[in-house]
Amino acid sequence: MKIFKKNDKRLIRSWSMFDWANSAYNLVINSTIFPVYYTTITKNAETGSTTVSFFGFEFVNTALSNFALSVSYLIMALSLPFISAYSDAAGKRKFFMKLFTYLGAFACMGLFFFKIDTLEWGIICFSLAAMGYIGGVAFNNSYLPIIATPDQQDRVSAQGFAYGYVGCVTLQIICFVFIFKPEWFGITDPSLPARLSFLLVGLWWVLFSQIPFRFLPRNRPSVGKERMPFFQKVKTEFTGVLAQIKQIPAIKKFLPAYFFYAMGIQTLVIVAAAFGQKELNLGADKLIASILLIQIVAIGGAYIMSVFAKKFGNIKVLMVVVFLWILICGASYFMANEYHFYMMAFMVGLLMGGIQSLSRSTYSKLIPTDIEDTTSFFSFYDVAEKFAIVIGLLSFGIIEQITNNIRYSALSLGVFFLIGFFLLFPVLKFNKLQIIKK
Repeated sequence: MKIFKKNDKRLIRSWSMFDWANSAYNLVINSTIFPVYYTTITKNAETGSTTVSFFGFEFVNTALSNFALSVSYLIMALSLPFISAYSDAAGKRKFFMKLFTYLGAFACMGLFFFKIDTLEWGIICFSLAAMGYIGGVAFNNSYLPIIATPDQQDRVSAQGFAYGYVGCVTLQIICFVFIFKPEWFGITDPSLPARLSFLLVGLWWVLFSQIPFRFLPRNRPSVGKERMPFFQKVKTEFTGVLAQIKQIPAIKKFLPAYFFYAMGIQTLVIVAAAFGQKELNLGADKLIASILLIQIVAIGGAYIMSVFAKKFGNIKVLMVVVFLWILICGASYFMANEYHFYMMAFMVGLLMGGIQSLSRSTYSKLIPTDIEDTTSFFSFYDVAEKFAIVIGLLSFGIIEQITNNIRYSALSLGVFFLIGFFLLFPVLKFNKLQIIKK
């Protein structure tokens, strides 16, 4: 096992490259090219109908994709605590990080074969890619308290997200060459540029993940559990970590707040492209450019929030940001033109980069510094987020299915932010997050 020390710049850069590698999925598949491609091919050009048949059942096209993501997040939310417990007990953190990475990357490559007549195949690959992304991020997050001391975790978390935003924008630009200049490559099939983009995401994901896979340390098996049966290892590790969490008041108060405001953030980011296309009739070029703007602005947002957190404390900054998200949800209902969308994209990017980075580092600071089984601890953080996304996407999809109006769905997300905002008040006593009692 490699010997390493915390705050090592080379190790932190290697860890950050995982965000560089997998964020391409988040931008291309979740936010830009795939949503535009999906809504385009699933809309009947003659009748304007957005209803599709999936294994014989009728769905509104965007509701179907939201439901599919919900199932993926639900499966991962239910399984991650136990997978994480086993990975800590058996010393397999990096093994599972690789496993989920390859699952997600090859599922993205499988989307190359997605056309309207292979809708079921496309939705399945779309769901598996989400599961791979979720699992990989969960294990990557657990390295944060391992590689950085508490006073450096806000900065390191921001660096990881910044690498992610730069990486995904870089690949997005490469994909744009195929999409906007297909004649340069002799492409005549209008669906091929988008499908090539999905293939490139998978290749990019696999290629750059090799950097953190090489340099990140393996975790040692939990002492005394090496010869336990599989289920006994899981049970012992899981119940042990759960008991520890119950003894840490800051984590007990922070997770419910995070659960609710994460519902709004992740759902809003996922459905932004579909909202712009369905309500404002933005062309693919304008829509993708606006989502690209979000990623670029988010780089600054991540670093700005880390600076504010150092000065004012993590929780106070989080409360201000969550309040601003409430205003964004209200404003989205009244959005009337593309300029409103661009202004909204700028604000979403600024706040998204900040709140994602700061939430991760805040939770990392709440974990006692003498804890080695960080994967199990972070699994509860990731499960809170994934259950939040399940509920957020389901509520978003159900409201749109019932009302056939995506604006009502966007407005409803403000309720989740509001609850999260009030639940952060009891966490204010831990605002500075300098010294965590063990």
